[in-house]
This record gives sequence, structure tokens and C-alpha cells, in this order.
Amino acid sequence: MATETTAGTLIEGLPLPVVVVARDARVIEANPLAVALFGEAILGRHHGLTFRSPDLLAAIEAALSKGQSAKVRHVQTGSAQDSVYEITVSATPQGVVCAFEDRSAWEQMDQMRRDFVANVSHELRTPLTALLGFIETLRGAARNDAVARERFLAIMAGEAERMNRLVRDLLHLSRVEAEERVRPSDEVDLAALLRTAASSLRPVAEAAQVRLRLEGAEAELLLRADRDQMMQVMTNLIENAVKYGSAPGGEVRVTLGRETGPRGPQLRLVVADQGEGIDAIHLPRLTERFYRVDGHRSREKGGTGLGLAIVKHIVNRHRGRLLIESEKGKGSRFSVLLPCDKS
Repeated sequence: MATETTAGTLIEGLPLPVVVVARDARVIEANPLAVALFGEAILGRHHGLTFRSPDLLAAIEAALSKGQSAKVRHVQTGSAQDSVYEITVSATPQGVVCAFEDRSAWEQMDQMRRDFVANVSHELRTPLTALLGFIETLRGAARNDAVARERFLAIMAGEAERMNRLVRDLLHLSRVEAEERVRPSDEVDLAALLRTAASSLRPVAEAAQVRLRLEGAEAELLLRADRDQMMQVMTNLIENAVKYGSAPGGEVRVTLGRETGPRGPQLRLVVADQGEGIDAIHLPRLTERFYRVDGHRSREKGGTGLGLAIVKHIVNRHRGRLLIESEKGKGSRFSVLLPCDKS
């Protein structure tokens, strides 16, 4: 923005959007960041035509009439998403200076933290309530009932294992997030790893009466990767396909191969099932923590709601991509694309 005033020159170098409102309530200065935020038309206009927030307008009026400075919250509507700003409104002899600090990321992180705590509390509350109820019953009415005692103890063991799985997955997720910016350095044979993962899950597949078919895992396929984390990716995806994506008599097909992607050579791991599929409305949220398409069924089968979130973070650490495709009645397809560069 072209301006010759000293104030205009000063605010142009500031890293925040800054607007100066004169004593006549008109905007006389706006640095480039403010112009980008509110548009060129902001200059020379009454501030009330640009700022629609009642709290901000009241703060500017108080600064102009009483010389009071304040901090207010302002939500700026955007095409993709709204932005939240903390605005410092400072009274000066020439008018009012408004500095806009973008707090959107902080507010999103705070909301994610609150949601995370609420979700963990909810996930733990149910098994804990069940355990306390059974303990109370065993201490009282069922004290001498051997049949009831054995049944209650079996249920208690299941609920305790459920909490153990949740804590284990939370620790895995925390560890993966902490290492997400650290590139793996070990050379790993993904084909051998996939054979091991499939072998360990065959009993689960047989119990569910689901065929597990591997393709492309015969020859060595080397990649710079974290062995334990890639094993977790394979295990989580295959186990999900067997438990939630396949009916008895169905097949889970797992393929691994090398191909040329937009950015060069890459490995593609695909886990495809023949289940009922997932409604498109759920697909964008499948990798969110604790998000479940069918919460009751997932908990019954021992799911914690963290498996795909863990997979997503591991794939991100390996500079790869996780693609999820599904159609109701036609099964689901989870693809992991991993770049083969050795840099």
C-alpha cells in the first residue's frame, strides 16, 4: 500500500495486520497484511462498515471517546474457514490503533485438547463403571455364588483388557506424534514385514472365517523405514479389514508393489476387503482420534478408535500418503503410498 505518513511507514513492517482509525472514526492507515485481510476498500471508510463485531466496535468507540485501550476477540469469516483474532485496541492522541493477532491455530489446538480429554474420559468411564459395579456385586449378593463369580470375573477381565488396549494405543499415538518430524534411517524389507504381519493375523482371520490373500510379498522390497511402526501400520489395516470390513466367507486382499508416482518411485500397500463398505460421509473423518463409524460394534470387537489415527501419523512420518476409498455394498480399500527416495 502506498502511504507517505510516518505511521503508515511504521506499521508496514509489523508482522500483524494493523489498522489505524482516526478521530473522525475513519480508517486512515492499513498495512499490507490488513489490506489482504479486509480489502483495499477499507481505506477512507468508517470503521463500522468494515468491522461487524459488536465487541470490536464498542472497544474502538471507547478508545475514541474515553481513551480506553482493550483486547477483544473477533471472528473473520473466510471462504474456507473462519479465522479467530485477538485484537489489541490502543488509544492514541491521533485516534486508535488496532492490531490483529491470529489465534485460530491456538484455539483449534485448545479445542482438540478439550475433545481429546473428553474422549479419553468417556472411553475409560464405561469399563471403570462396569468394574466397580461387578466388584460391589461380588462383595455383596454374589459373594458365595461360584457361577456368578466366574461370569463376572470374565467380564471384568475383558473390561480391564479394554482399558489396557486404550492406554497402549494412547502411548503409541503419543510416541508416533513425538517422532513425526524425525525421518527413519533404517533399511527395511517391507515384503518380509508384510509376510510376518499376515502370519500373525491368520488365526484372527480364521476365527472370523475370512480368507487372507497376499500378493507381491514374495521378493525383497527395501525402504528406509521404522520397522516397528510399519509393522503397526500393516497390522492395524489388516486387522481392521478382517474384523470390521469382512463378513464370514469374505476375503481380505493385501497387495504390495513398486510403481512410479508423480514424484518418482514409490511403494504401494493396499488392503482391500469385500465388506459392506463405508458411507462417503464418514471417509474424511476416519483418521480422527476416537472416530468410529459404528461405535458399539467397534467396542465389542476391542477397537479403541485410535488405530487409523496412529496409521496416519506413521505414514506422515514416512513422508507418505494414506488413501481411503469405499462404496456402500462394494467394500473398502486402504492404500499407503511410500516414496522410495533414499535421501
